[in-house]
Amino acid sequence: MTIPVLVAGGGPSGLAAAIELGRRGIEVLVVEPRTALDPLRARAKTTSVRTMEHLRRWGLAEELRRRAPLPVAHAQDVVFCTSVLGRELTRFPEAFGLWTEPREVAAEAGQQVPQPVVEQLLRDAVAELPSVTLRLGARVTEVHDGPDGVRAVVTDADGTEEEVHAEYLLGADGGASVARQAIGAAYTGTSGTVPNLSITFRSRALGERPPCGLGVHWWVVGGERGGLMGRLDLHGTWWAIVQGVDTTAEDVDPVALVRAFAGDPHLDVEVLATDPWSARMLLVDRYRGQRVFLVGDAAHLNPPWGGHGFNTCVGDAVNLGWKLAAVLQGWVPTELLDSYEAERRPVAERTIAAAGAQEAFTAGRFAGRDADAEGPDGDAVRAELAEALQVKDPEFHSLGLVLGYDYAGSPAVVPDGSTPTPADVVGYTPSAHPGARLSHTWLAPGRSVYDVLGAEFTLLVVDGDPEPLAAEADRRGVPLTVVDLSAHPRLRGLWGAGLVLVRPDQHVAWRGAAATDAGAVLDVVTGLGKVCRSMA
Repeated sequence: MTIPVLVAGGGPSGLAAAIELGRRGIEVLVVEPRTALDPLRARAKTTSVRTMEHLRRWGLAEELRRRAPLPVAHAQDVVFCTSVLGRELTRFPEAFGLWTEPREVAAEAGQQVPQPVVEQLLRDAVAELPSVTLRLGARVTEVHDGPDGVRAVVTDADGTEEEVHAEYLLGADGGASVARQAIGAAYTGTSGTVPNLSITFRSRALGERPPCGLGVHWWVVGGERGGLMGRLDLHGTWWAIVQGVDTTAEDVDPVALVRAFAGDPHLDVEVLATDPWSARMLLVDRYRGQRVFLVGDAAHLNPPWGGHGFNTCVGDAVNLGWKLAAVLQGWVPTELLDSYEAERRPVAERTIAAAGAQEAFTAGRFAGRDADAEGPDGDAVRAELAEALQVKDPEFHSLGLVLGYDYAGSPAVVPDGSTPTPADVVGYTPSAHPGARLSHTWLAPGRSVYDVLGAEFTLLVVDGDPEPLAAEADRRGVPLTVVDLSAHPRLRGLWGAGLVLVRPDQHVAWRGAAATDAGAVLDVVTGLGKVCRSMA
C-alpha cells in the first residue's frame, strides 16, 4: 500500500501527530502493537498545563477531565510525610499546575490522570478522523529511508508482512525504535543510578482513614525506604513508587513495602501489578533522516521526575504535525521541516537536564532519621527535613519549563531584536517575543485568546494595518486568519506589538508595528528565506 504518512507507534506522540495531521485531512496510517491498554500500568500520571492547552485546541480538554478518575478539585498539593498515615513534614501547593480557578497565565490547568486514560481518549479522537487509520496488533519491523520516500514493512501478530510505501514516516516507536536504527541516530546520555519499583494496588482501608494531609501525591521520607504514593482513583486503587529497590538483587515483598509507606503493618493490600525500572536521561544525536523523523521517546527518554516525559512527546508531535501537513498540502516548502530538530531538540535537552537534576534528591536522600520521634528532638528533625526538602520545589512548580520554552533561535522565526526571557525551570515570565508561546489572556470569562486563533497562521491585530501581510499570504496561498482585537488595547502592552503573527502551535512567528516587508516575513516563517535580524 502507499500512503502519505506512516506513523510507527500509537502511543501519545504517535496519536498526537495523527490528530494534527488528520484534522487537516492528511491521510495517515498509525501502526501500534498494543491492541488493548493496560489500566494497571498507569505510567505517566501528569498531563501538563501545556498539553491541556493542546487538548483544548483539539476540543478534547473537557472530555479528558470528565474521564479522569481524580478531579483537580479533589487535591492539588504534593505532601511530604513520614508515612501516609503519619506526620506531615511539608507540602508544595498547586503542584503540576493544578489549580481550580482560571488563571491568566494559561488557558487550562494541569490534570492528574493515568496515561492509559489519555491514550484511550486520543484513540477515540483518531477514530473520528476519516483520513486516519489506526492499525492495532501490528508493528513496523523494517524501515528504509530514501530521498523520495520511505519503504517499510508492517508485521501483524501472526507474522503476516505487508510492504508500505509512504512519503514520510514518523518514528514514534519508543526506546527500541526501528525508525531510529534506520536513520543511524544514536542515544547519548546516562541512566539513573537508583533502581525503582512501581506498584499498583488496591486498599479499602487506606481510602477510609484520613491521611496526614490531603494530597495528590504523598512522598514518604525519613524511613528505611523512600518513595511516593498516590491515588489512581477515588475507589480504592493506588500506585506507589519505591526508590532504591533492586528486584534483581534482593527478595522484595511489595505488600510489606506498601504497608511501610502507609504506616500500617496490617493494612489490607491487594497487589495488582509491579514494574521495576530506572530513570533514563537519553537524547538522540539527530531527529531526522531524509524522509524519516523521530518523535517522542524514540528521540529522547526523560526521567519521570516532574512529569515531563509524555508531555514533551506531545510537544514534538504538535510541532512536526502542522509543518508536515503544510508541506503535504503544498503551501510551505520542505525546508520548513528542517526547523523541527532546531526547535525541539533544545527543549528535550533542557527538560532532561531539569528532570535529571532531581535524581539526586529522591526520597532516599532524606532517609535515616527518626522523623516520627516525639518531643523537641523529633520537632528538630522534622523542621530540618522540611527545610531540606525545599530543594524539591522545581519538580512540582515548573511553569518556567512547561510554558517558558521557546524557539527564539529557530530558522522559521523572525527575530525582532528583543532579548528572550532567560530560561528558568520554576519562574515563568509571559512574553510574546518571536519564538515564544503567545502570552495567554482571557478575552472574556471562559473565552481564551487561544480560542480565536485559526487552524493555521493567525494575525492578531490590536492596532496597525494587517493588509500587507494578509494580501501577501493570500497571494501565496498561505492560510491566514486575521483577528481584530482592537477592542482590547491592553494587549499591545502584553504582547509588545500591535501586530502578532501566531503559528498553528500557538508560538509567535513575528511581531511588529507594521509588516512593511510582508514577503520577507512569510519567506522566513514558511521556511523559504533566511532570517534577518529584525523585520519589525
